[in-house]
Amino acid sequence: MMKMKRRALLRAFAYGSAGTVGAGLPVLSTFAQTQPVRITLPSPGSAGSAWRPLVERLKLVDSSLPLEWVVADPGKMQTQLSAGSLDIGVFGAVGLATLINRGSDIVLFGPALNNHGRWLVPGKSPYKTPKDLIGKTIASTAETSETYQQARIAASLSGIDLKKDVKVIFGSPTANLALFERGDVDAIITLEPTASRLVGRGAREIARVADQWRQSTGSSDSEDPFLVGLAASRKWLDANTETAAKVAALFKRVNVAIRHAPQLLTTVAADMGLKPDETQAAALLPQRLAPAYATEWNDRVFATIDKQLDTAVKLGILDKVSTQKIYRRVG
Repeated sequence: MMKMKRRALLRAFAYGSAGTVGAGLPVLSTFAQTQPVRITLPSPGSAGSAWRPLVERLKLVDSSLPLEWVVADPGKMQTQLSAGSLDIGVFGAVGLATLINRGSDIVLFGPALNNHGRWLVPGKSPYKTPKDLIGKTIASTAETSETYQQARIAASLSGIDLKKDVKVIFGSPTANLALFERGDVDAIITLEPTASRLVGRGAREIARVADQWRQSTGSSDSEDPFLVGLAASRKWLDANTETAAKVAALFKRVNVAIRHAPQLLTTVAADMGLKPDETQAAALLPQRLAPAYATEWNDRVFATIDKQLDTAVKLGILDKVSTQKIYRRVG
């Protein structure tokens, strides 16, 4: 195992070098940032919790871009960004569009994560597809979370109304995990690495939200759809465009490193909340989680975001789409 971890790290060092991943990206040492960039620190149990340890271990950033990783509450991230206690957070399309309709000036500017939502049932469950769960009880993250919003959109497109056809219990990932393992719900909609933890314990996956979206929209895109991206207030971005470009380049570097050397995820399994005895779950991460790390910020991604918002309006999930785009380029 140690030899495997070392090989994964060495491969990632190669991919993280300026000669490979850096082609066409802003050089991270172009100028020195005097004040630390306060960036959200995803909590263990989320895909984003792999970023900090890998950025540090792969030495993907130097003193020219000092980072201050700040523990951020997803429910308060808008307030933290507006107040200046946080410079950069992560937001999904529907959640951010809802805030913008209320006057927020937050905008997406770089890649973070693709959709990696999963529908899981107990191993001995008779249910084989999401439609089999009509009339049943499922657990999901908060109703306002991007995980649920995107699952609701994809389910609606495939003929399931999560507001009417099933009973949804909303809770934290930890609470939902307990409900599922006690048998209090028939299924759970969750993200990685929680999904791999459950599969490692015998749960069965019956659907991927990304596949539901792809099948329902007729998309031929091999890349999973957008889930969340880097975000900041327009005021901060306007004043720190070069810094924002460097941060976006950094996230692309670390995500590309993961995509090219997925085994890296086993080296940070503990940072992601997996326990030492969850070896089966850790072994699943390279295959199941690596595609979640987004490496593009281009017209293809923007078209997906636009389609997500248009679909949300048609389904009544979102009141309207602002005339001002919720995303922009910074580099």
